[in-house]
Amino acid sequence: MATEASVSSPGRPQIPTPTQRDYYWVRSFVAGGVAGCCAKSTIAPLDRVKILLQAHSPHYKDLGVIATLKAVPKKEGFLGLYKGNGAMMVRIFPYGAIQFMAFDNYKKFLNKRLGISGHIHRLLAGSMAGMTAVICTYPLDVVRARLAFQVTGHHRYTGIVNAFQTIYLKEGGYSGFYRGLTPTLIGMAPYAGFSFFTFGTLKSLGLAHAPELLGRPSSDNPDVLVLKPQVNLLCGGIAGAIAQTISYPLDVARRRMQLGSVLPDSEKCSSLTNTLKHVYSQYGIKAGLYRGLSLNYIRCIPSQAVAFTTYEFMKQVLHLN
Repeated sequence: MATEASVSSPGRPQIPTPTQRDYYWVRSFVAGGVAGCCAKSTIAPLDRVKILLQAHSPHYKDLGVIATLKAVPKKEGFLGLYKGNGAMMVRIFPYGAIQFMAFDNYKKFLNKRLGISGHIHRLLAGSMAGMTAVICTYPLDVVRARLAFQVTGHHRYTGIVNAFQTIYLKEGGYSGFYRGLTPTLIGMAPYAGFSFFTFGTLKSLGLAHAPELLGRPSSDNPDVLVLKPQVNLLCGGIAGAIAQTISYPLDVARRRMQLGSVLPDSEKCSSLTNTLKHVYSQYGIKAGLYRGLSLNYIRCIPSQAVAFTTYEFMKQVLHLN
């Protein structure tokens, strides 16, 4: 999930009023949070299936993506596809908000303080923003993964609060909430970086070379050009697909480390290197390190499309352009 600042059309420079400056962070926080929640709710069933496949759930271990999507409602009911989504919403609102705000601020810092500009500052700022958001919301991601991995009739946790209590008491206190943080940060750096980089570059090129075809005036500020919704969908999907391909093996390792004692082979997943070696030796590349990638491609396009489109819409509603 990532976006790039709007491109202004020629004309008088826009000077923000004191009110705009005072509440910009609040409005940016809300816009990012809403965009994240809309995007994740859209793909919640696919997210559940991805976790089950990545961690080789014994209840669905011999099934593929489509078969698992069909099997979960039969075994757990329709709402089984949304298991863990409550914890995801609690996590994704601050995650999306922090990521968008951090990206803008890191980009300004790199440009004004370090003199780094052009495409490279999108890549660096995106990586730093993604890692910042992960660190701030990681315990919620661990809880969400644990809840999503459960299968009806084989529950270890009764809900979000109980999951927090159980992990804290039985898995080493606060350290239990940060299992898999290292591969998550390592994986997030290229994922967020290339998401911001790809989308920002496509947006800049599109508005620079084909503004009439790909862009339109912002509804809250006619002097600012923004991408048309359908173009946002396309650019976001491309950005997500590229970023996901690069970082997916690290995402697999992260999930297995997060699930910890839930997995029967958890002792072999004590570190990033050990986890990657174990998954590769046990399952190979296609069935191990890239298991569930096809599902992630299906997830990425609608997720990034909804995130970008919603964020662009919220920017106009909240006068962020």
